[in-house]
Amino acid sequence: MAGARILLFTGKGGVGKTTLAAATAARLAVGGRKVLVASADPAHSLGDVFGLPLTNEPSEVDTCLYAAHVDARGLVDKAWQDLRAQLRSWLAGAGLDELDAEELTVLPGVDELLALTEVARLARLGLWEVVVVDCGPTAETLRLLALPEAVASYVDRLFMPAMRAEASSLARLAEHLGELRRLLTDPRLTSVRLVLTPERLVVAETRRTLAALALRGIRVDSLVANRLVPRARVWHGPAAGWLRTRRAEQDAVLAELAASTTLDVHLVEHRPAEPVGTAQLLELAAGLYGDADPLDAPYGGSADQRSLLDLRPLEDDAFELTIALPLTDSAELDLHRVGDDLAVTVDGVRRVVALPVLLRRHVVADAFVDDRGLVLRFEEQG
Repeated sequence: MAGARILLFTGKGGVGKTTLAAATAARLAVGGRKVLVASADPAHSLGDVFGLPLTNEPSEVDTCLYAAHVDARGLVDKAWQDLRAQLRSWLAGAGLDELDAEELTVLPGVDELLALTEVARLARLGLWEVVVVDCGPTAETLRLLALPEAVASYVDRLFMPAMRAEASSLARLAEHLGELRRLLTDPRLTSVRLVLTPERLVVAETRRTLAALALRGIRVDSLVANRLVPRARVWHGPAAGWLRTRRAEQDAVLAELAASTTLDVHLVEHRPAEPVGTAQLLELAAGLYGDADPLDAPYGGSADQRSLLDLRPLEDDAFELTIALPLTDSAELDLHRVGDDLAVTVDGVRRVVALPVLLRRHVVADAFVDDRGLVLRFEEQG
């Protein structure tokens, strides 16, 4: 799937991801790239950041810079209802009664899925070099990014391959979901930029998000710590002590975060007012990116993503399997063998990983966590 480079901005609600997404898009446009910044956040505050009304159709905000809101509800009305009607008709023709056919075509999360599908469609058009996406808060974004795989699994379980071949609309849906998953997990095309504020609860959620995205095979290129108390050579007045204490607390939190990740953490100081309009957004971007390109190192990270699984032979026909996850000491981890697969759950996020063929006759004898991730020792059964 060829098309634009996709940069997804997300973070806990209220950390300033919409503003930073818009600032990044503005900076890329000034650098000569044709850029679309699209809001997939149901709150749709992107128009407020630019000080302009936005619709679901991309409109020009400035030279080389376009913006749009993704209207998920409208997409459901236009696209999914037709497909659902076809599926209901096909199921009824296959012998299911009308009520069962109705229930089987209710697809949880279809609004969010179609929003993501629309982003992918815009990226494929070839009109923009970069599509910057203002995603919803972290929890919603994780659910959104898991949907292509989850819905594809739903389709696989509900309909046999022969049935899908007969139902052209369903075959197209299955094919499109596969393309969408490949787009999201291609580190050359898509990456996530996580925005946070330097607070312990927010950083804890950021660490969980990093593990969840790694489990999904989605690359995070860097972290942006927003709203730091500004540094000043001299602070005067009764608030000076509070400002110094607050910045020291923020620095301590960021030092702990930096020690727990290999990603670059970039800093943005708090501004007296939220920037509105392209000129103010460019000032914010200058503070974040300096003279660098937002898609180049150290901001864009490396597209050479480590494989999720690394298998290494040991003595006595044993194997060591490393699952590359950025785990913390407080992570809630659960493992289950499901036939020839391994179900891995980290902080409530689950993925079924297909085990290498060499391990099909082996069992897990030991498991531990180190700086490589989750390490499993497999020994031959019986």
